[in-house]
Amino acid sequence: MSKSDGRIIVLSGATRGLGCAMTEGFVGRGHTVLGCGRSVESVGELGRAHVAPHEFAALDVADDDAVRDWAAGLVERHGAPDLLINNAALMNHPAPLWEVDAGEIDALLRVNLGGTINLIRHFLPPMIAAGRGVVVNFSSAWGRSTAPEVAPYCMTKWGIEGLTQALASELPSGLAAVAVNPGIIATDMLRRCWGSDADVYDGPDTWAQSAVDFLLGLGTADNGRSRDVS
Repeated sequence: MSKSDGRIIVLSGATRGLGCAMTEGFVGRGHTVLGCGRSVESVGELGRAHVAPHEFAALDVADDDAVRDWAAGLVERHGAPDLLINNAALMNHPAPLWEVDAGEIDALLRVNLGGTINLIRHFLPPMIAAGRGVVVNFSSAWGRSTAPEVAPYCMTKWGIEGLTQALASELPSGLAAVAVNPGIIATDMLRRCWGSDADVYDGPDTWAQSAVDFLLGLGTADNGRSRDVS
């Protein structure tokens, strides 16, 4: 791939799990990754591993003002992203809904839904102006089904599905919004729910070997669709 073929990819939750594995995959394929995460230390490690043109920032996606400023700076330096991936998310501690702390539910709403909306609101206008781009909102199998003790998480991921379909109906020609279920991967988030049983599944690095190419292959024909990484 020549340098001119590289895409600009904005990725939230870039410092851990799937986000970190995707970062490595995109960079290895010659694309520019502009990522964020909440850990200053992890962001620093990524920045040292992948220098300019890649950029990584410590950022809470639930902070709309911070997202606005971050987006404005990135667009000024790099232009509109070709691919915006909303990956950042929280999982509630497994418990019956009536036992989940209100603050924990609020955090899930602010990050899983609010954070996704914040990035869309600030990166999508430049993408529309450029006339191109794909918005990928990470959903889950629990965005299309349910399970006990993860009701708040299910709520947010079902919300992602509805948000994505509604957004898709609003987009002009040349753009797409896609809800993507990444599948079952042995991440810290899954271990919170399943314990060591999660480790029978592939880890993020193995998953990313095919997932990165799948994501790069999404286009306008996928607008409004709910896709599974395959």
